[in-house]
Amino acid sequence: MSGFLKTGRRRAAALLGGTMLSLAGLLPAGQAAAQMAPKGTLVVLREIDADRYDPHRTTATAAGEALFLLTDTLVSMDWDQKTIRPGLAESWKVSEDGKLYTFKLKQGVKFCDGKPFTAKDVVYSINRWIDPATRSPVKWRAGPVKEVRAVDDHTVEYELKEPYSELLLQLAQYFAGMVDQATVEKLGDNFGVQGFNGVGPYCWASWTPRQEMVLTKNPAYNWGPPIYKNPSPQVDRISLRVIPEANTRLAAIQSGQGDVTQWIPYFALDGLKRIPNLKLVQQPNYFYDNFMGFKVDKPVMNDPVIREAINMAVDKAAINKAVWFNAGQVADSYINPNALDYSAKAASEMPEYSPDKARKLLDDAGWKPGSDGIREKDGQRASFLLYGIQQTYNNGMMQAVQADLRRIGIEMRIQLWDATVAWGKLATQEFDAFVMSYPYASATDALSLYFPSGNRPTPNRMNWSNPETDRLISDAKTALEPAARAEAIGKVQQQLTESYPWVPLIRQPLWVVSGPRVEGVRPHGIYGVALYKGLDIRLTR
Repeated sequence: MSGFLKTGRRRAAALLGGTMLSLAGLLPAGQAAAQMAPKGTLVVLREIDADRYDPHRTTATAAGEALFLLTDTLVSMDWDQKTIRPGLAESWKVSEDGKLYTFKLKQGVKFCDGKPFTAKDVVYSINRWIDPATRSPVKWRAGPVKEVRAVDDHTVEYELKEPYSELLLQLAQYFAGMVDQATVEKLGDNFGVQGFNGVGPYCWASWTPRQEMVLTKNPAYNWGPPIYKNPSPQVDRISLRVIPEANTRLAAIQSGQGDVTQWIPYFALDGLKRIPNLKLVQQPNYFYDNFMGFKVDKPVMNDPVIREAINMAVDKAAINKAVWFNAGQVADSYINPNALDYSAKAASEMPEYSPDKARKLLDDAGWKPGSDGIREKDGQRASFLLYGIQQTYNNGMMQAVQADLRRIGIEMRIQLWDATVAWGKLATQEFDAFVMSYPYASATDALSLYFPSGNRPTPNRMNWSNPETDRLISDAKTALEPAARAEAIGKVQQQLTESYPWVPLIRQPLWVVSGPRVEGVRPHGIYGVALYKGLDIRLTR
């Protein structure tokens, strides 16, 4: 184990204090947050903020933490992360050829400003999502739309050019959230920055970037998904408060300055379970992976040997132990084994951890150590620049990876950015590699996000451009039979396994801890978001 990893574990052990009967001693309570949680306000503690809260123009999980509260979608997702339930649509039917979806909308739905919600709002929202002028990084999730039309005020026809096997799954994501045309046109590029008008259980009150977003209850809301006991919000006000430091969040929860968080340092899980006034709940159905990706068309990164050697050199088990405290799962494939259409064959061909084999591979390919130990070939140093978001686990993982690569003669320079800046930086060509974490619901969902050539430069930050990949992903998305979809997306997994555009790192779990005045917290997990609609949550004081 590297010196960095040993130091990390010693520091964590010191913080835990052996039994960890109390977390309040980690930091003085006054440093945890600005004030005690006010009566009637649910204080949700977050690690990072998003750059904006426009559902059609962001892919950030942090954005989803607010957007699932601010707006609704035509359909909703059950707790199993597989079953589609009613949302704004009370029912729907699909034509035999898979090209026409007819949605019957619930009546009585209203925007936060009191305006009635109708089929015209659905048409506007979907058309804005797929409009090239919107610059949505995930417009592909809407499918190959031919036309979305309002038959009457409460009937929508969603017509596709070809079948799309995952349309309903995608329509449950926040990207398919309904927006108000008048508010979008009024705020322009500042929609989701200076304001928002949605049909969700909560309404936009204010946002101070990197600090706090405040939401208030939508007084008309009584159309929540059937997965909840309560169709209406039980809390008057929500404060989404950003506290980047993990120990400070824990101190805030125990001291009553915060009520709930999903951003839990994993070294604290065992101790949290032993604190009587805190409740810790896990969502077992959760697909959220951490990986390091490479721009495959840039110097150094364009050599498959370098990419394969990096895959061999990273000690994922040591990282899971020291950085994630064994709470995560080592990612030994591109897709979680429990996800739909996971390919066991592709997974079996992933490179195994072996620094010695990595060194030999580099030696045989002509990458020879220079005077400083960093390898060189044809005048090119084996050195690259990595970008990422500044988060606790990114920091720890990348320092560990950096040390692992240095031992085989590869230099990795690290630049991590604040989340409000990082998304813009990650859309550039300034870097050679990047670290990212992402949620998904199936193999097709995951690989359709990152690998189609049309998704360059973001979210396809690898600049991966392969006609065969594009064809196979298209075959998977248009398949009407599950076996055909699994075969096509399995071949994509095989192709990527053989080309090494990523290093899959750690699969993270979803836990939520809540304080003594909160009841009804159950983590959901859709797109990595724990509270989803939060409709059963209530404050006891």
